[in-house]
Amino acid sequence: MTDKAFLNLLKTYEQYHVLEYYHSLPAEKQNLFLKNLEGLDINLIFSLYNSFSQKKDFSYHANAIKQADIIKIPKTSEEKALYKKARAFGESLIREGKVAVLIVAGGQGSRLGFEGPKGTFPTTLIKKKSLFQIFAESIKAITKKYNTSIPLLIMTSQENHEDTIDFFKLHDYFGLEKDTISFFRQGMIPSITPEGQLILKDETHLFTNPDGHGGSLKALHDSGLLRDLMKKGFTELFYCQVDNPLVRMADPVFLGYHALSKAQVSTKVVRRTNIDEKVGIYLSINGKDAIAEYSDLPPEFMAALDVNGNIQYWAGNTAIHAFSLAFIKHINHHGYAVPYHCARKTIEITDNNNLSIQRDTWKFETFVFDAIPLAEKTCCMEVAREKEFSPIKNNDGADSPYTASIAMNNLHRSWLENAGVKVPPAAQVEISPLFALDNEELKEKIKGKELQISKNIYLG
Repeated sequence: MTDKAFLNLLKTYEQYHVLEYYHSLPAEKQNLFLKNLEGLDINLIFSLYNSFSQKKDFSYHANAIKQADIIKIPKTSEEKALYKKARAFGESLIREGKVAVLIVAGGQGSRLGFEGPKGTFPTTLIKKKSLFQIFAESIKAITKKYNTSIPLLIMTSQENHEDTIDFFKLHDYFGLEKDTISFFRQGMIPSITPEGQLILKDETHLFTNPDGHGGSLKALHDSGLLRDLMKKGFTELFYCQVDNPLVRMADPVFLGYHALSKAQVSTKVVRRTNIDEKVGIYLSINGKDAIAEYSDLPPEFMAALDVNGNIQYWAGNTAIHAFSLAFIKHINHHGYAVPYHCARKTIEITDNNNLSIQRDTWKFETFVFDAIPLAEKTCCMEVAREKEFSPIKNNDGADSPYTASIAMNNLHRSWLENAGVKVPPAAQVEISPLFALDNEELKEKIKGKELQISKNIYLG
């Protein structure tokens, strides 16, 4: 789009305050202002604004909600046999070079009192490894175990893109081959006032916001990475977010269930700890599998108990998915099919007199789990929370660095104890993925060996 066409577009949408401001700038800053607008979809923002202006507050109708079919943690001999079959099938996919990994890592560590990308946050108890290092070591261990190559795709944001790349360079890509790692930016979308006005952020920028973790599937397509992966013969994508250090990267069992089900989208879930836990719920809604935000569900459903007094709608979203690459291509074929949500926020901006003012704002974003109802076939797998889900979202309290470190310590301690090692009660345990990816591999590694047990136990 030419500069003239863009300015005419602003006129079409009656953004005269932006046009007036633009014409007040010197030529050099006018050019910079227009350059900074490149890639922003102005037509989209006003289409969304018009749509949400007419929408009422949304919630699911109770009659539309049912329990979804979920593959539970195996207990019977039949379930265990299927689990074993899924693992073998998933391992074959990895071994044959069909699997890529995507980590969504656009966030900063500011909520943790930490400067820098959240993926660089020091997480492990003993070695203080970053989230990125934990995941990279897992990928390295998997590629070695299966003698394969796994592309690692990392979605960053405008805010942390260069810092993330520099962090990987500084640490020599944590032993991974540089050409197997790709960094790509999350999309941005203009924010807008409730009155339909674009907001000036500073001299040469409009106020924008990231388009949500659902934008990862759009950015993967738009960046050309999806096309490149499919050309090279990759067929499946393992997806996770950077804040959960317990993620089992490219889990072969999960990938096996996903492929055996011929699913286009698959999801891992854990049992909700209580009826007040603020987590999306995996359900069947109007006959389609979906994840509903807790805020969109009727309170009676969030609090519903079964005949045994357990939480009825128990399947909490972990933000761990598997996608068919062909499906990601399909939902991008005629524009991005995943729906947008509107978040109403108050932001602080600086006016022309350099004074801070607050503005009510509508921010539009997409959620990756909204791709689930678009799929013809889906799969959902229950996993144990203590083994696979302990996100770091808050500085303290629930879902904090402290709770995640306890979860990692307890998990690795259980691996040693299951292998017959007596671990002192106060000992801290950390096991690198490079030493063992799971309990079974650890048991095999230390068979017939005597471990030196001390206050801190690190196996790497």
